[in-house]
Amino acid sequence: MHWQKSAVGFNLRRNDERERALPAPRPRRQRLHFSAEVELLEATCRADYPEVERLLNEGANPNLHNDDGLTPLHQCAIDDNQQIMLLLLERGANVNAQDTEQWTPLHAAACCAHINIVRILISAGANLLAVNAEGNMPYDICDHEETLDVIESEMAARGITQQYIDEQRGAPEKAMLDDMKLLHQQGRELDARTPDGSTYLHVASANGYYDVAAFLLACSVSPLIRDNDWWQPVHAAACWAQPDLIELICQYGGDIHAKTKNGETPMELCEDPTTRQVISTIVTNEARRRRLAFGVRDSRRQSKKRKKFESPQQGATSGDNPFSARGAIRRQSLRDRSGMTPARIEAQKEGADILRSWSKEDVSSDVHSNNQTATSLSQQQQRESPNKRVLKSSQNKQAKPMSPDEWLRKLETNADDDLDTTLKRSGSTRRRQKKTGNNNDMSDSRIGDARRQKSTCCCVIC
Repeated sequence: MHWQKSAVGFNLRRNDERERALPAPRPRRQRLHFSAEVELLEATCRADYPEVERLLNEGANPNLHNDDGLTPLHQCAIDDNQQIMLLLLERGANVNAQDTEQWTPLHAAACCAHINIVRILISAGANLLAVNAEGNMPYDICDHEETLDVIESEMAARGITQQYIDEQRGAPEKAMLDDMKLLHQQGRELDARTPDGSTYLHVASANGYYDVAAFLLACSVSPLIRDNDWWQPVHAAACWAQPDLIELICQYGGDIHAKTKNGETPMELCEDPTTRQVISTIVTNEARRRRLAFGVRDSRRQSKKRKKFESPQQGATSGDNPFSARGAIRRQSLRDRSGMTPARIEAQKEGADILRSWSKEDVSSDVHSNNQTATSLSQQQQRESPNKRVLKSSQNKQAKPMSPDEWLRKLETNADDDLDTTLKRSGSTRRRQKKTGNNNDMSDSRIGDARRQKSTCCCVIC
């Protein structure tokens, strides 16, 4: 065991001596290179003053920027790096450079409340009324009281009025609107595309240029046009929090439910609470309009079905209404049970009119009395009629055969019963004739006159 450890130590010493004896390796060729501008921005982020100075001495341009439009001067305003900012301004950096959101270094310094950086930029000639993509100037986004006093004091010293501020605030939109009007007068296309597929309507929607977007939409530019990423103008307005533009685009037929190539809707692209509320309201109103339109069509369809199967009376749906379908059936069944159908009533009226036309006397009262008598008799028959179930059961029962003796006894009992009923009926008939004798005589005389007139009428016609 001991000899193994000594052997390992001996081999390690030999390897160290061999490596010391080898010559130094040749320097490797650097394969990855960065431009001086990228190196300058990276050195500014690290606050490496010597490296920034070296790169500027080697000819690096201080105004070049990255993909977001951020320059080294923007980075100094964000990081409150006064030393490197003074060096960049000395080497020719643009104090009013704008990134992709049109923010200047003064916007960044005012937002971050770096009062010393604000003073340096103002002394270097920064534009106090520069407008970013959201339409805000540096003093609009400054919440620090001391920094805001510095900016407003300088604005007052330069004689800037509110009217001039409003003109400068709307200057970018006015310039674009003038360009669009000029293109329209020249007959050129207003939906021309940039390399990324965006149009003037996309730009106006993202920047909140309401008048420009309204002019383009009025000139028949489609609100559903898409760029290479399938973004519609409504997506741009939602992403950059332009609620007025969203409402305008939807009024001209924009699709609030449209999706981008990544499947994102305007609601999913929006982060501003106020804009999200506007989008939610538009979605709710569209859903309500669809429901109301469907409800109108459905009510019309139901009304047609009602008119086909029910009476034309409005609202005849309840069972208590006499004009409903069930009421008509109930009324018809009552007429059938009383025996007074519409045909019989009309025939009786016609008979009464004939008698009145050929007689000098009015016999309509007799006709009505006969109608009442017939109605009362039919109702009495209905009350006295046996139950249908009893009749049906009695008909279904099979008669048992009777013996000759039973048959003779039944004949004798039936004969006695018939004799008794005949006597009772004759007595009741005599009593009824005594009570109604006078009325029968008057009715018989009137009926006799009517018959004589009718027979005379027939002879004349023949």
